[in-house]
Order: sequence, then C-alpha cells, then structure tokens
Amino acid sequence: MNIVRKLMSPDQFLDWRQDQPGRWELDSGVPIQMMAGAKQRHDQVVINLIVTLAGRLKGGPCRPWSADIAVRIPAGNVRQPDVTIDCGPVRGSALDSTAPTVVFEVLSPSTRTFDQIRKVDEYKTVPSMRHIVLIDPDRPRVLVWSRADAGGGWADVEVTAPEASVSLTAIAELTIAEIYQGVNFGAA
Repeated sequence: MNIVRKLMSPDQFLDWRQDQPGRWELDSGVPIQMMAGAKQRHDQVVINLIVTLAGRLKGGPCRPWSADIAVRIPAGNVRQPDVTIDCGPVRGSALDSTAPTVVFEVLSPSTRTFDQIRKVDEYKTVPSMRHIVLIDPDRPRVLVWSRADAGGGWADVEVTAPEASVSLTAIAELTIAEIYQGVNFGAA
C-alpha cells in the first residue's frame, strides 16, 4: 500500500482521487492506495455480482455500483468496496453512494485482515447499511453481516455449501453458484 502524507477531508479526497491511478481510500484523513490490480478469480466474482444484481434490481429503487463509487463512513473515512448496492436517489455527477445498503468486498491477500475487521466495523456505522458481504475468491466462502433490526443489532453467517443461498433481505437472494460462476479454484 502507498500512503500520501497529506491530511484531507472526504470531499477533498474524492476530488483528488479523480486524478490518481489505482484504487485509493481515505483512512483517518490520509489517502492510502489499496490493492493494485486483481487476479482473474477476484474480477470474475465482481463481474458476477454486478451482472446478477443489475438484472435482479432492474426497475427498482436500488442499483449496483462498481469500486469507482465511494462509500462515506460517518467517522470521516472513505471506502471503495468492490460492489455497492445503492438504494438512494441517483446523483449523476456524484463520486459517492447516496444510500449504500449492501457492500461487497472480495478478499485479497494484502487487505484480507483489514477488510474482515476494520472495514466491517466501519460499514456497520453507515445508517443506511443493511448487509456487509465478504467473499473469498479462492474457495466458496461468503461471510454476511445483516442488520437484524432497526435498533442496529447485527447478525453474521458464513455460507460455504455450493448449493446454498446468500439471503440479502434488503435487496435479493444470491446463490453461491451465481457468485462463483466461471471461477476456477484449481487454477494458479
């Protein structure tokens, strides 16, 4: 990870990020360059999510965004999930999600621990967030945190069975087969 030693506000960061190569996030006011490039398994999972969810959500109030659309964390950080489901109004020139409802992070070796601990806790603080989904690209394993009630309680579940479904009550249900379609776990 590369770090730029300059403190920025979320708005300054989003404007600055437009001219930067690679994927950046704002952490405690400091821009940090995240994973550079993705393996084919990782990218296949992201494409599967966007294609499947775009079809399921078509005509409704929610839509999938790619990692180019940021999620603002109330404490001031800015994150770039692999896929975000936004159920708020569309703002054509916005750089961030209006009402992020579900985020998907496809794990990578360099950010796995950070995603599983720090980002999950941060995403839980977003008022509109209903589900946080972490996906292992190297084996069929999906971790899902769901806001259990309006009071903010969260429940988590691990889904690994190839025939199982991932229930995202706020938007749709996905099967493990849909998430991992075309992913070759045996390939290096």
